[in-house]
Amino acid sequence: MLEKLQYKCWKISIEELPLSEELKYSAEVITSCFVISLGETGPLFYDEIRDIFSETGLLSKSSDFEYRAEQQDMAGEVALALDGQRALVVEAGTGVGKSLAYLIPAVKYAIGNEKKAVISTHTINLQEQLMGKDLPIVQKLLGLDFHAALLKGRQNYVCPLRLRRAMDQVGDLFTTSEQEEIKEIWQWAEGTHDGTRSDLDFEPSLKVWLQVCSESHICTQRICGPKGNCFFQEARKKAQSATVLVVNHSLFFSMLAPDEEEEGEEKGFLVPNDFVIFDEAHTLESVAAKALGLRLSQAGLRFDLQRLYHPKTGKGLLKTIRATDAMETARTVIEATDDFFDEIGEAVTFNDWGRECRVREPELVDNTLAAPLRACWQAVEDAAEDVRDETRRNELKDGARRLREMHGAIKMFLDQEDEESVYWVEKGGNEGTSLSLNAAPINVSDRLRPILFGPDKCCVMTSATLGTGGESLDYFRERVGAQHVPAVQIGSPFDYQKQMTIYVIKSMPDPRDDDYEKMLVHWIERVIKKTEGKAFVLFTSHRLLRSVAESMQDFFDDHGWQLLAQGVGMPRQKMIEEFRNDTHSVLFGTESFWAGVDVPGESLSNVIITRLPFAVPDHPLTAARLEEIEASGGNSFMQYSVPEAIIKLRQGVGRLIRSEKDEGMVVILDNRVVTKRYGKNFLSALPPAPVKIVSQ
Repeated sequence: MLEKLQYKCWKISIEELPLSEELKYSAEVITSCFVISLGETGPLFYDEIRDIFSETGLLSKSSDFEYRAEQQDMAGEVALALDGQRALVVEAGTGVGKSLAYLIPAVKYAIGNEKKAVISTHTINLQEQLMGKDLPIVQKLLGLDFHAALLKGRQNYVCPLRLRRAMDQVGDLFTTSEQEEIKEIWQWAEGTHDGTRSDLDFEPSLKVWLQVCSESHICTQRICGPKGNCFFQEARKKAQSATVLVVNHSLFFSMLAPDEEEEGEEKGFLVPNDFVIFDEAHTLESVAAKALGLRLSQAGLRFDLQRLYHPKTGKGLLKTIRATDAMETARTVIEATDDFFDEIGEAVTFNDWGRECRVREPELVDNTLAAPLRACWQAVEDAAEDVRDETRRNELKDGARRLREMHGAIKMFLDQEDEESVYWVEKGGNEGTSLSLNAAPINVSDRLRPILFGPDKCCVMTSATLGTGGESLDYFRERVGAQHVPAVQIGSPFDYQKQMTIYVIKSMPDPRDDDYEKMLVHWIERVIKKTEGKAFVLFTSHRLLRSVAESMQDFFDDHGWQLLAQGVGMPRQKMIEEFRNDTHSVLFGTESFWAGVDVPGESLSNVIITRLPFAVPDHPLTAARLEEIEASGGNSFMQYSVPEAIIKLRQGVGRLIRSEKDEGMVVILDNRVVTKRYGKNFLSALPPAPVKIVSQ
């Protein structure tokens, strides 16, 4: 008790000292660690957690348990961070079992201290694994009564009230084909348990779904909550009462609680008195940049306007109330939108291969949409005032709110209000005919630091790939504003010396050489024969993937091996399932296959890296980050391009060994890892497997 009182006194003293925020944070960490070492709860909790993961501990009672010192170490580090109410960055190699290593201390700490554990992931697969497998295991092993809830973004849930209104006004809102979709959704909604779109056995059109899904200003707790039949409101209630709340990174940033707590009230991230654990934390910088930026597309603006009134079909919300004046303003804005984006298209120049064009100066074009948008939302709001039905009135007000937000986004883009952001126009759609206005902060670290690592906030970040070779994880910590957060690197329990061999093909030509693609095909054929298929071939270019796939189709046909090429007819998840089931198949993939794909067993015995995954510097955000480093006197290639490529290479190589029984080979068809000075950085960051250089 004395130590706890002493800790509080130290905290008050630290807060009163004239120190920078960074020094205060460092002092907080040191103080917390010192108190843990002396206090009555710290070592007890740490020892208790380590004992659970010991060879004779609680986990050993499970028939599936296999003692892993690495898992025990990680669980202990998480326990120390939670009990000390401090942040932690921890890289845990493949096979550590990091989910249980953070879930068990998180659940015990949350229950023991009446806190809420927020677990944030990047992929749906991991969310489903946590809810369907890992958390039930934790509950069974610990014998503790706690509730876990998965919360998705509200637009994933159907709103019964909006669905009924849509059915009542189906003729004014939907075309004939759309009416068939709404009827199918109606039938599905009567039997669904969670009411989420992923539970539907067909993919509804966006227009139809957005008329019936939960919306923040329409599907409210006051209107929908009391009925007890609103899927989102029920999910929200479960989330509020849950001990463990599972979300994704994008939803986490959209739900961040405003920092307006009363003095003395516990602060938190999403709710007071919570703590957060980010799994798949290597994606945080990109997700945060998107969440803290803006995107306004031509198609999105037209879509929201046409929800109000579609001149060609004569359907829309305004038609249901016969608001002719407002309908005319919507028609005017739709025409003005096309003219505005035509001017945008004429003002920018795209290169032959890129879909983005950076905008460096404000006032790219005149804001010809400002007045029409203002007139439209005012007309919609005026029309809404005369509507008695509360739900319909809220629908119209929500439509006006969307137009106001778009008006603000256009102004923000054209004025370039945030000097620390980069701005660009992007082509979308299959034909590249739909444009969008985009902005993102160049450096998110300064923005994330107070959000995630402020006083009295406990945040644990983990992933299998955070480092670039060193133990300090400096690169990742700097990118997310965690420079002064303690870092721990925990290796994999796998025996890479026996399970994996890395081959580097030194004789591969430079990608700019005329015979590069020919030699790429030659080596892919040669390597695949070694394992009789069973391979991932990872590309950095969709164009090159398609070209190589076309050149090699006869080769695969001759050997009777199925070629699964990304972007050639089969959805990603279906490709993975087919690859697992067809033992000798070969999968060609780009960006989304470098990480987050788990194929243990014989089906994946060979991972072929066609090229080192350097980020394309033509993207405006990447280019701006490189420029910022150069402007501060740094070396952008070594400080950004190389570390980013190393992390992605580690992710690609990590697809191979997923269990202690897996064996296989990694083949790198890029000789820069042995011919360039920076190449050793790549090799030293890979798992400790034998490396063989192939010269011919």
